[in-house]
Amino acid sequence: MKFTLFFWVLISIPSLAQRSVPELGMVTDFQNDSLLHASGYRYLVESTNKILSPRNVSEKQFEEYLQSIKKLRVPLFACNLFIPGDLKVVGHQVDELAVLKYVEVVLQRAQKANLKMIIWGSGGSRGIPDGFDHTKAKEQFVTIAKKIGALAATYNITLALESLNRTECNFINTVQEALEIVKAIDHKNIRLCVDLYHMVKEGETAEIIGSAKGYVVYCEVAEKEGRTPPGVQGDDFSEYFKALKKINYRGIIVIECRWGDLASQALPAKLYLHNQINTVWRN
Repeated sequence: MKFTLFFWVLISIPSLAQRSVPELGMVTDFQNDSLLHASGYRYLVESTNKILSPRNVSEKQFEEYLQSIKKLRVPLFACNLFIPGDLKVVGHQVDELAVLKYVEVVLQRAQKANLKMIIWGSGGSRGIPDGFDHTKAKEQFVTIAKKIGALAATYNITLALESLNRTECNFINTVQEALEIVKAIDHKNIRLCVDLYHMVKEGETAEIIGSAKGYVVYCEVAEKEGRTPPGVQGDDFSEYFKALKKINYRGIIVIECRWGDLASQALPAKLYLHNQINTVWRN
């Protein structure tokens, strides 16, 4: 009887292996909700500029967005494009008060929208001015990031620091560098985004992911050439997925790419990527 009950539990509960397979999301306009749902995506990532920024979105407009967000069939998981390029966090013209004031409104709104994460790329904001000392810039970034982390904790938001390849920014170009900075910031609300597109562009191998165990909370992906959707060029992300599995990654995997035609590409991209994920996580 006990053996029968144990066997029934094993077969009736969805397998733990299956439940641990990362689910897929997409960075796109929330108006594409129906298309995402029909294609089987589980999460949506939007732009801070579009729905949270106090510069672009009035309080009235934000309240209207909140009503739309509540009706989404694919839940809004996070926002990217955190800080505008003119709000510098490094260099000669850092207005810390203005940065923190802007960030706090974004975080307040993120909390109201039930978000738990914001992706911190913001290459324009953190770009180091010509001739400015790199070490000094790093010190500036860590100092202000500690204060931003404290604000994020107030609103229960995790900030995922994203490395950006050198064609997009001249600071924090690799996961290795981002990890070192996150450790220097040393705040529980500032963790790490692993973007496979930027990693491949920088020639960064999957091994660094093993060093980031406990810090990686978010993963994005696109193909190297043209930042195309998964499957267009046939890029294989398996080694990176294996590294994520090895550190017991429990987050989602999000496609952030340049779509040619979203309506026709969304499902094939999802199926292509899902096949690689399943092959890794279920073996």
